[in-house]
Parts: sequence; C-alpha cells; structure tokens
Amino acid sequence: MTSGKHWWLAMAFVCAAMFAGGVFIVIPLRMDMAGFLPRGHDAGSRFLLREVQQGVAGTVIMVGIDNAPEPELARLSMGLRNALAQDRQFVTVTNGAFSIEGDEALRRIMFQNRYVLAPDAASRDFRPTSLRQSFGRLLDDLNSESGAPFSGMLLRDPTGAFLDLARSFSPDAHVGLRQGVWFAPEQTERAPRALLLIRTRAAGMDLPHQASAQKAIRGGFMALHPKGARLLLSGPGVFAQASARGMRHDIDTISAASFLLVIGILYWRFRSLWMLAAIGVPFLLSLGAGMIAVRAVFGYVHGVAFGFGMTMLGVSLDYPVLLVGHRDRGEGPEATLRRIGRSMRIGVATAVLGLTGMMFCGLTGLAQLGVFAAAGLLTAAFVTLYIMPKLIVAADLAPNISGPSRILARMEQWRQARAICLVPVLISVGVIIWYPPAFDVRLTALSPIPDQLRQLDTAFRRDLGVPDASLLVAVSDVSAEGVLERETALEPAIAALRAQGALAGAQSATRLLPAAATQRSRAATLPDPATLKAAVDEARRDLPFRASAFDGFMADVAMARQSPPVVPQDFRNTPLAAALSPLLFERDGRWWGLLLPEDVQDRVAVTRAFENIPNVMVLDFRQEMDGLSAHYLYQTIRWMAVGCILAIAVLVLGLREIRCVARVLGVVMSVIVTMMGAASLAGVPLTLVHLVALQFVLGVTLDYALFFARPQLDDAERARTMRTLLICNAMTVMTFGMLALCHTMVLRHIGATVAPGVLLAMIYGFLLAGERPAIERTNAS
Repeated sequence: MTSGKHWWLAMAFVCAAMFAGGVFIVIPLRMDMAGFLPRGHDAGSRFLLREVQQGVAGTVIMVGIDNAPEPELARLSMGLRNALAQDRQFVTVTNGAFSIEGDEALRRIMFQNRYVLAPDAASRDFRPTSLRQSFGRLLDDLNSESGAPFSGMLLRDPTGAFLDLARSFSPDAHVGLRQGVWFAPEQTERAPRALLLIRTRAAGMDLPHQASAQKAIRGGFMALHPKGARLLLSGPGVFAQASARGMRHDIDTISAASFLLVIGILYWRFRSLWMLAAIGVPFLLSLGAGMIAVRAVFGYVHGVAFGFGMTMLGVSLDYPVLLVGHRDRGEGPEATLRRIGRSMRIGVATAVLGLTGMMFCGLTGLAQLGVFAAAGLLTAAFVTLYIMPKLIVAADLAPNISGPSRILARMEQWRQARAICLVPVLISVGVIIWYPPAFDVRLTALSPIPDQLRQLDTAFRRDLGVPDASLLVAVSDVSAEGVLERETALEPAIAALRAQGALAGAQSATRLLPAAATQRSRAATLPDPATLKAAVDEARRDLPFRASAFDGFMADVAMARQSPPVVPQDFRNTPLAAALSPLLFERDGRWWGLLLPEDVQDRVAVTRAFENIPNVMVLDFRQEMDGLSAHYLYQTIRWMAVGCILAIAVLVLGLREIRCVARVLGVVMSVIVTMMGAASLAGVPLTLVHLVALQFVLGVTLDYALFFARPQLDDAERARTMRTLLICNAMTVMTFGMLALCHTMVLRHIGATVAPGVLLAMIYGFLLAGERPAIERTNAS
C-alpha cells in the first residue's frame, strides 16, 4: 500500500505516464525516409527531391534470382512473371525483351501509325529502287519457314517499319536472352542470375503499399518452391522499406536498452523504487512535450527524432538526479535549490542554446531532433525546479550514500596536476594544424544504404537498362506536346555530343512518341496514292508478286497520310504508357520531360551543351544533392556560431565572475579541440550531423563544468556533486553509446560523436573547472 508521504509522488508518476502514453497513441511515428529529406533551396534541387518522393522512377523494383542451375532459374523467372502479372499492385512485370504480344490495342496503334512513329527514315523510303530492295528481302522472308505464317503482315509492311518501331521501343538492356528470359551478362555459366524488371503502382516512398508489393514478390517466389535459389530485390522502394525496417529495429532496441540501462544505474545509485518514480516524472513529461512540440512545428514526428528523444533519457534525467543527488535527508527544497539552482538554470539555457545548429540547420529531420531535445530539456528543467522539490521533500527522498568520500577526496588531488590536460589539447591542436579536419558535404555520407546493396543496384541498372538518373536534362512546358517539341529541338545537340564521344545517347519521350509536328512532317513525306502505285509497279517488275499483293500496303500509307498524330492519351492502359510515364509527366499543372544521358564520358560537355536554353535544366543529382548538403552545412555553422555567442553571453551574465567563466570556457575549448583533433587523426570527415552533435556536446560540457566550478561548501558537498555528475555522465554516455551501434546512419554519427565527447566533458570538467583542494582549504579558513 502507498504510504501517505508517497501519495502525491505516486499520483504525479501515474499522471505523467498517462500523459506520455496518450501522446504516443495520438501522435504516430513516421518511418519513411521522405520525411527525413531536406527541402530544396533552388528550382533544381526542389525538382529532384520532388521526383525522389513522388516520381515514377521510384516505383521500379529490380529482381535477381540466382544460386540455381540455369534451367531452374528460367522456370522461376517465368513462374514469377506469370504470377505477378495478374496482381493489380504491379503495372508491368518483364523478364525478356520488349514485347507487344498479348496487347492488341498497342499492336493496333503501332501498326496503323508505323510510318509516322518509326525512327528510321529508310522505312519511309518508297522510291522504286528502295522498294525493289525491300521486295527482294521480303521474298526471301516469305520463302523461309519462319516468314510464311506472317505473309499477310509482311506484305502490308515491306519496308519493315513495324519491326523498326518495335526495336526502338526495346529497353537498352545489356542482358543475355537465354531460355526465353533475361540473364545477367557478367555472371558466369556456373553462377547464372535471372533478371526481372517490375514497376509498382505505389510510389517508392509509399511504405505500406511498397511493403505489400514486396511481400507479394517474395510470396510468389516461395510458391514456386525455389529450393536453394535466392531472390534479390533492389530499387528505391526496396531501399525505403529496408531503411524503415532498420529504423524501427533501432528505435525498439534503443528504447528498451536505454530504459534498462538508466533504470539499472539509478536503482544502483539510489536503491529506491520511489526514487525512480520521482525521476521518471520529469522524463515522461519531457518526452511527451517533445513529441507535441515536434508535431506542432512540423506536422509529424519522424522515427529518427523519437529515437534521439529516447537517448535524451540520459540527459533530461540529469536535472532531477542533480536535485535529488544534492539533497540531504530532511533538507527543505529551498536549501537544495539555493546551492544548485543558479548552476542548473545556466546549464539548461546553455544546453538549449547548444541545439541551435540542429534546430535551425534547415534539414527537417535534424531540426526535428533539435526541437525534440530543446522542448524535452526545458520541460524536464521546469518540472525539476518548480514541481519536483515539494514532491521529493514530501516523500523525503535522498541518496542512500551521502557525506564525504575518501576515494573522491583522493581523486580531487589529481587537480594539482591539471596542467597535464594541456598535453592532449596541444597534441590535438598540432594535429588540426597539420591535418585540418575534412568536411564531407556529400548527402550520400548520410545514406542508410550499405555499399553492398548500392553495388548490387548499380549492377542491376546496368544490366537491365534502367537509367541512372545521376545526370539528367529536365524539359518543361505548359503541355505534353510542347515538351515533345522542345526535346525534338535538342536532338541536334545530342547528336553532336555523341559525335564528340561525350555520351552514347539519351533516353527520352520522343524515342517512344515523336512530337506531333514530327509525325506530320513524316506523313508529309509519304507519296500520294498514284505516285506510290507507280513506284510499287516499277519495283515489283520481274518479281513473282501478284498485281494486288501490295494493295494493303498502299492503303496503309494512304491512311497514314490522313491520320491525326498519335498523342500520349492514345497509349493509355497499354504497356507503352508505363514506359512513357517516367519520361513525360505532369506536375502541378505543368508538363515535364526527362532526357537521360547514357554512358556519359564528359559531364562538363553535356552540361554546357544544354545551358542557357529556356525551360531546360541540366541536373546533376550528386552535384545538386551535395550542393544542398553544403548549403545546409554552412547554414548550420552560422547558427552554431550564434548559439555559441549567446551561450557565452548567458554564462558571463549568469556567473558574473571572470575567473569562473574562464575555467568553464577552458573546459569547453579543451573538449571541442580534442574531439576535432581525434577526428582529424582518425581520418573521419566531418558531416553536418557531426557538427550538430559537437554543438550538443558543447552544451552538456557547459552543464558539467558549471557544477564543478560552482562554490563548494565542504567535502560532503563536493562528494555529492561528484557522485551525482558521475551518474549523469554514465547515463548519457551509455544511452548515446547505444546510438553508435545503430544501423541508421544519422543516429550512429550522433552517438559516435556525443558519447566520447560527453566522457571527455566529465574528465576535463572535473580536472579543469573545479578548484584545487589546497585553494579551497585556504579560502575556507
């Protein structure tokens, strides 16, 4: 039964737990990486980021099947294709060369309009000499066993326009076609790999539907009884799903491990469940407040922000631990706060200012981390200062071990040799001078995708002809036809680049659907019926064709002269619509077309060729994203500087003692310089995440240094400070150390920076910020 003195504490804990639980129920976590992507700072980066999140290219899933003999792989490939082709979750499922079999609507459109769609002008060369050569080849085909069944179609298309058009639609795959399915060309006969190319209806960042689609692929594969065969998946949706799974695993692990670690440390220190309840009140309230603050500012809470918030368990608990740890049993709240209140308030202010780089960096994901941490720290501090004292006094909570400590007193003697701290600091300064820290502004430095998966993705894209859109040309206009006309105008520039060897070619919408003006121009070159009949009669002279053999051919040409141009809507609900949609699409009332250069050898030449052309943007994905990262990096540095200046101002105004301010700032500079030197010595390039983590370390270091530097009444008070800060440090180091083991790159960088930084803050704070024992005895006397 709860005793009377613990009643209010029990009620406070229950209310705090209900508040936090209610917040978690009402505010769901968002796990997709789209919620962690930055906002573009110019037209190019905004376009690219929008396509990453919403574009059709994100719907591609590349599939590989290996670890079995080639006949078995062919069976599995065909079986998987047949199973998935009936599933409405997929737009297309292909495992061989482009085929129009089974789609009568597309075949009819292509055949009726072959003379205006076929790219090779030779298929429209109806001069008598050219037709005679075509008729000769046609005669050979008709006399062969393979051509006889198709005699009717061959006679209607003697120049091969339909076959030319079908070949132009085929993807530029480098695969080998064996046993009727695709095989990777670089795999040996002993280790073959069958390949499939799939497009989902769901966007790449639509995690629930992507999970369902990928589950269907794996389920269809397992239903074929693959025995020892292995299924490999790659693509934007696969990466997004894998990242979400890894993030969820990290969050679950961090939450459980951090909770157990902190509970274990606190119980070992205080040996009281009521003490745990008291310390849990501000933490639960701060966790809920952080969730509410992030939701209010950003509209959603990302899983990475929550994972970081759970590691704040160690930091936000510092304040109630400091309050309880400095209290003597029977002491009133005013007496405890009189000793530590000023240091705690200054520490809270400087810790929050240490998050400015994170809060105002411009990256939504990192900004969420900063807002979460700031709201949590402020809430924990407010509850500790204004609510917890009465609850703690009412329950008469205090450390089970108090008073002076001989061990701690001997440790304080180490301050006599504090000059030894100059050794690592000076070494770090020398390292920084000789090996200045490198800054990594690449966005890929924060990628959660392992190198092995990226290499597999690159191989799949190369083999399957899926373009790597790291360099693309975006063309825009008010209509689809306007885009196609602009792309047509760029074809001479592309031809010139091919002649220079700058690229091998370019995929574009006009390869699949020429502009209406181009189609009309081609139709205009077709001869009138009388001219064509005369040419046909002359060409078939002395050849064994009946006079009426080519009547169908001449009727088709006459129809092509009069037919309206083919438009994108004509391909609706056909396989060609799926091929055209990534290259020609509408966004916010404006049409866009993408030209995807192939096998680029000279990126500079390609960029210059399309510069300064109206409504044409040359977008280097890596350059744009790295430029975006650099933009936010410099913005973060500016806000870090602002936060540091404000923190120093708060320190000076709060302490009002230059000697004490100097000791505190000396600790901060020693920690930061040592961390930077260690990074340089280890060859670790500093990313945006490292910088914001370093600023967070700065805030925690100020907190520790303030408590070590404050006036200590006696040996017992110094022992209380040392014991309490050791507990705080152990909680922070262990919880952030858990982050360093995460798979999520952002969390791992934060943990690997904060954990050693906070440990150094404890060591330097103890040695440099506190007074030497001899000096304290002199002052006391």
